[in-house]
Amino acid sequence: MKIILLGAPGAGKGTVAKLLTEMDGSVQISTGDILRAAVKEGTALGREAKAYMDRGDLVPDSLVMKMMEARLQQPDCAKGFILDGFPRTIPQAEALKRLLESLKIKLDFVVNLEVSTDVILDRLTTRRTCANPDCQEIYNIKSNPPTADGKCRKCGTKVVQRDDETEAAIMNRLDTYRLKTEPLIGFYRAEGSLKSFLSLSSRDTVAEIGKALSGLK
Repeated sequence: MKIILLGAPGAGKGTVAKLLTEMDGSVQISTGDILRAAVKEGTALGREAKAYMDRGDLVPDSLVMKMMEARLQQPDCAKGFILDGFPRTIPQAEALKRLLESLKIKLDFVVNLEVSTDVILDRLTTRRTCANPDCQEIYNIKSNPPTADGKCRKCGTKVVQRDDETEAAIMNRLDTYRLKTEPLIGFYRAEGSLKSFLSLSSRDTVAEIGKALSGLK
């Protein structure tokens, strides 16, 4: 499969992407992963990106697109890929469209995960993360709790609520999403490539996406 995954913070993009990779061996790609890998490997693009990151600046789209071009041409993308949370803006979407055309890559479609604000708040305010930087296992105090004394079940480290997962921080993230990223829904709808799915259960959502992919064959 070759798809883009859109959705607000808390819509379940990461979980859905992981489950989709298990269907046919497609790889999950996020710009964060690409940036971290390039910086760690010390590539020319990675060193350039690190200079921006060390200053606290955003890595410019032109540099992100060069990294994306290199990533999409790696052998593990031959089976397919899932772009998780990218593009985030209309200029990025337009640049990605040009890039895919130049690489002669055709997307199957763009997935939009629909979920209400109430559900997002419930998911994220109840989420806890292992404080061990080498683990960072994710828990939910309702559906997948840590140990009774608030420890990670994998490594025993204390679990914490991230600063960006308080209700006020989440509402701010949603406002940013609606301003910058939600317009992508209109962009891809106009392109005729958008398919929306209600994201209440990740496994049900993945099953529906699988049906839509089967319909393309």
